[in-house]
Amino acid sequence: LLMLVWTWTLVAGQVRYSVPEEAKVGTVVGRLAQELGLGDAEERRLRVVWQGRRAGVEVSGASGALVVSSRLDREELCGKSAPCSLRLELLQERPLRVLHVELEVTDINDNAPLFPAARKNISMAELSLPGSRFPLEGASDADIGANAQLSYTLSPSEHFTLDVKSPHENRKLLFLVLTKPLDREAVPVHKLLLTASDGGRPSLTGTMEVVVSVLDVNDNAPQFSQSVYKVQLPESAPEGTFVVRVNATDPDLGPYGDVIYEIDTFDPASGSDLFSIDGKSGEIRLKGALDFEAVTLYMLQIKAQDQGTPALSNHCSVELEVLDVNDNAPEVWVTSLSVPVSEDAAVGTVVALLSVSDRDSGSNGRVQCSVWPASPFVVESRFPGSYSLVLREALDRERVSEYEVEVRAEDGGKPPLRARRIVRVAVSDVNDNAPAFSQAVYTVVARENNAAGAELARLWARDPDEAENGRVSYSLWEGGAGASVWSVGWRPASSYVSVDGESGRVWAVRALDYEELQVLQFEVRAVDAGEPALVGNATVQLFVVDENDNAPMLLPTTGGGPGLAPPLGPVAGSVAGASVEAVLGQDSETLWAWAAWGAPAGQVVAKIRAVDADSGYNAWLRYEVLEPRGKGPFRVGVYSGEVSTARALEEADGPRQRLVIVVRDHGEPSLSTTATLSVSLVEGGEKMLAVAGSSSNVLLPAEGGLTAAGAASASTNVWLVVAICAVSSVFVLALVLYGASRCAPRAAVLSGPAAATLVCASEVGSWSYSQRQSRSLCVTDGAGKSDLMVFSPNLP
Repeated sequence: LLMLVWTWTLVAGQVRYSVPEEAKVGTVVGRLAQELGLGDAEERRLRVVWQGRRAGVEVSGASGALVVSSRLDREELCGKSAPCSLRLELLQERPLRVLHVELEVTDINDNAPLFPAARKNISMAELSLPGSRFPLEGASDADIGANAQLSYTLSPSEHFTLDVKSPHENRKLLFLVLTKPLDREAVPVHKLLLTASDGGRPSLTGTMEVVVSVLDVNDNAPQFSQSVYKVQLPESAPEGTFVVRVNATDPDLGPYGDVIYEIDTFDPASGSDLFSIDGKSGEIRLKGALDFEAVTLYMLQIKAQDQGTPALSNHCSVELEVLDVNDNAPEVWVTSLSVPVSEDAAVGTVVALLSVSDRDSGSNGRVQCSVWPASPFVVESRFPGSYSLVLREALDRERVSEYEVEVRAEDGGKPPLRARRIVRVAVSDVNDNAPAFSQAVYTVVARENNAAGAELARLWARDPDEAENGRVSYSLWEGGAGASVWSVGWRPASSYVSVDGESGRVWAVRALDYEELQVLQFEVRAVDAGEPALVGNATVQLFVVDENDNAPMLLPTTGGGPGLAPPLGPVAGSVAGASVEAVLGQDSETLWAWAAWGAPAGQVVAKIRAVDADSGYNAWLRYEVLEPRGKGPFRVGVYSGEVSTARALEEADGPRQRLVIVVRDHGEPSLSTTATLSVSLVEGGEKMLAVAGSSSNVLLPAEGGLTAAGAASASTNVWLVVAICAVSSVFVLALVLYGASRCAPRAAVLSGPAAATLVCASEVGSWSYSQRQSRSLCVTDGAGKSDLMVFSPNLP
């Protein structure tokens, strides 16, 4: 049976102890740590939590025992309540747990009976009949139980005896009974000693002197219609409420029969401030407010006295029972609060311990608690009056950083009364959010030849965490794709750009060269300072915009060294074709070519070959004859560079013609280079061969004669036409795609399973760059350009 009781105690989480009042400080009440199996009480940080009362016991940190810490006075703690049961809350902080201990303070006989007065004066008529009864005020004892069970004795007297009645279990009515007629002339005053003894061991006593004065003449006392009047009133009865009307009659005539009423005694004595009686009518009314929580029963002794000399009186009792109403709202205390709460706290975590009480009784004192408004917290109750504020769902500090939880308590009265307590619960941060860029891909356009250290872009990643968890640093991730340059090979992205760790700014490490790098794609990482650190990344696509920083360059002939392409097309007369070679330079060397007299208009005599390292309009070349100005015998193709006869050659044109040809690009500003072409006019094929053989700058025809050279020239002309047609077709296709892109909604990045195609716009115009496919354009047998740049015609 003891094992079952101990097991039930552990399961219920409540222990009962008993300690006598006035126990010495340090008295051990119970071995809490051992009986509850708590282990080391000092490590568990076990302590007693009181609700508004002074501490009388405490937990010894060393032994874990519940000991008396200050004077325990049962009468002070509980008054007349029996038993005196104190409900203690033991708070265990590691882990957080609340235990309930019921401590009963037992009574000892430390209070002697006490009469309201040391002397009681009673006047009795000498004509009083034997059996007349005179009420006496009993003593009170602050103790309870047997220690407060009073017995009364009266000192020996031949005229008086003591009659004790118990109409109520906690009340005794004392009457002084006359047993023998009085004789004022023999004994005018009787002095008696009334002794009250309690039931304690040893018994304590109290005494009151009763002085009986014998009066003469008036021999009839008033008589009440009933000896006890019982009344019930709610504690909410207002001042002036009628309580009861007592009635007494006196058979005497004249002033001896006029009865005056008064309240003789009050039990408890505080009733003297609450009740009043009309001396003539006997009506008793309230003159104050009742309080059920303070006193539940009032007993009044009413005296009716006539106007005789001496006056005669009689007594009756009025018992007033106070009925409880719901006039006390619940009270809520926060006994323990564990904040802030980590946002990753598990569901079911106890945040706070609450104590709730209501001074009313019955349904008026039954309290229900709830949380308002709806929040991640809920109130749970495991014992009456004890509640826990518990986490019921996961927290997110980035959504709500602090909760203002209102705990509402409502009793069961009609209408119910409510109380509320605000509990502020702060949420602490954990590193649960990685930095996030506003875009997954950033497109950046930069002009070439920018200064080293120039700012190219500024990236920013947002991290909603706080403090170190939200502090972001940026870096260039070398694990991504670097820059592949056709002339240099693969280079890391860090050789072109750098990222500021604090601000996220992207800087140019060195000047960019479009001819070396057209597109650079790299990744920027954002890392927070949390533990563990979280990472976010974004892709940056840097497009380099070409500037006109390269002048056209003349290309060498196939035989090595700069020169001219062989003339294309048939030659009139006996000359089937011609070959010419010259040394080209920046206005330093002269190109040599020959032409036959009589050649028709349109005969190609030479071809200038040039290329521009720039792209687009900056690389689109234009050929013009700078000298001679006016109408000369030769002209140059504006875009082909072919030098041909403008009319039929005559002897009047002289033996030699000197042409200065300028090659310009379409950049802003335009860059150019010049070539000097010296054309010798000869007669017939033999003379042309003789001129070619005598000059080191003239390329002789290959084996097979002039006929083979003419055939080669015709073949080259065909391929040139094919190349021009291809370029024109690509140009038209680019214009169509450009128009479609202007009509369709623009997107920064078109992503798919293959490499992306980007359509960009910049201050230099609209252009298209394809990562999917590249073209190699060659108009001659020299070096080609491995890009395709198509510009819209709206540029200057």
